[in-house]
Amino acid sequence: MGKKIKTALISVSDKKNLKSLLNILKKNKIKIISSGGTYKEIKRLKFNCLEVSDFTNSPEILDGRVKTLHPKIHAGILNKREKKSHLKDLTDNNFENIDLVIVNFYPFENTLKKTNNHQKIIENIDVGGPTMVRSAAKNYNDVAIITSSDQYKELIQELKKFKGSTSLNFREKLSRIAFAETAYYDSVISNYLNKKTNTIFPRKKIFHGNLIEQLRYGENPHQQSAIYSSSSSKDLKQIHGKQLSYNNYNDIFSALTISRSLPKGKGTVIVKHANPCGVSSKNDHLESFKSALSCDPVSAFGGIVSCNFKITKNLAEELNKLFLEVIIANGFDNSAIKILKAKKNLRLIDGKNYKSVELLRFLSFNQEIMLQSEDLNLFSKKNFKIVSKKKPTIKQLKDLIFAFNVCRYVKSNAIVLASNETTVGIGSGQPSRLDSCQIAINKMKKFNLQKDNLVAASDAFFPFVDGIEKLVQCGVKAVVQPSGSIRDKEIINFANETETVLLFSKTRHFRH
Repeated sequence: MGKKIKTALISVSDKKNLKSLLNILKKNKIKIISSGGTYKEIKRLKFNCLEVSDFTNSPEILDGRVKTLHPKIHAGILNKREKKSHLKDLTDNNFENIDLVIVNFYPFENTLKKTNNHQKIIENIDVGGPTMVRSAAKNYNDVAIITSSDQYKELIQELKKFKGSTSLNFREKLSRIAFAETAYYDSVISNYLNKKTNTIFPRKKIFHGNLIEQLRYGENPHQQSAIYSSSSSKDLKQIHGKQLSYNNYNDIFSALTISRSLPKGKGTVIVKHANPCGVSSKNDHLESFKSALSCDPVSAFGGIVSCNFKITKNLAEELNKLFLEVIIANGFDNSAIKILKAKKNLRLIDGKNYKSVELLRFLSFNQEIMLQSEDLNLFSKKNFKIVSKKKPTIKQLKDLIFAFNVCRYVKSNAIVLASNETTVGIGSGQPSRLDSCQIAINKMKKFNLQKDNLVAASDAFFPFVDGIEKLVQCGVKAVVQPSGSIRDKEIINFANETETVLLFSKTRHFRH
């Protein structure tokens, strides 16, 4: 049913586009109540407005902390218009209806980006705003609630269509959005306080997210899918190509996670089905790409390339020779964009603003959600212990750390063969670690890659000697693996007998 709007309460932190809204309210002879900065802005725009303190006959107190928390405000919003007892309460108390509430909150989320000052952050927790929104949203049968300046246009159209009234469907839709807004706002505050007190797993965990886009479908065409972000801004900028899919995003995040683990400004990662199929951290950007590609050029077909640097013309010409789904970089030269845009479907992603943040990673099944901290620690030689008699050269140590870093992003069981800070064979996702060894070796042999100075990394310990034995037989001179097996001594003895360098990591790195 349509509800005529006679009185509106406006209290907004975001004051843009107010004039167009005020014009339609004036045209429909709607009384306006407001407070604080919003009242001043409405008066500056030369519209009539009654200040909240005059409406309630109660002054703002506690430095503005208490303004709209008043029975006259909330009774005006919450009363059921057709209930006689509610009408009597309003009449007895000389209260009046408020039919439209337009509120957006103190910018708590933006405050977190600007300051670490806890007192300033606390003062930007809105109390009156969310309370009014909840009241109006609960009573959507009689009251319309606007929570964003993005909704002004639709409200204006509604008022024009129904001559100063709103429809029930419109109010119900606004209510649904409003409760999501208050829940989101509270979740940001809750997560801030949890983080401040280092409470990783509170008794009740609240997730919040902004819709980035609804995707064409999920992993398969019959599945629905969308992507959300806990950030209010989009860190990845698509500058060319068709819409990204669920699988594209999955690969993109896998590739970016590996890229950001490499030294700043260098490194190329090629990913297929969320697994790296080639990684190189060579200084020369063109050589870095060619080396990563040589690890497995067959799997790279239709894959995703992530460059931890800006792409220039020369590299763009090489990239253009391949069929790729997505190219990610820390920016593109104009000449590179021109070359790569020749393929209309190729997605180009500027990821220079993307940062790997130490957040929780979660996996959901039915109504259950599992959480864990992300595996983002950067490695250095202090994370490893040399357990063999033979010590690694500086170059071997560098290659071992590189290989082990890549290995933790390969689906377990994982084996990575590397030389000169470049992968030359990757074995992934096998129930048997021995099979992963064989796959990595087969990949290396298939593409006739360099076997000199060959090192190997395993994401977990070798349970038997047969795995490391297979690697040594194919030319591996140094191995890094986590410790923890009851047969660790056997592995060390084998390394010493074959004069193989062996390092134990202090941490294990499964990725299932």
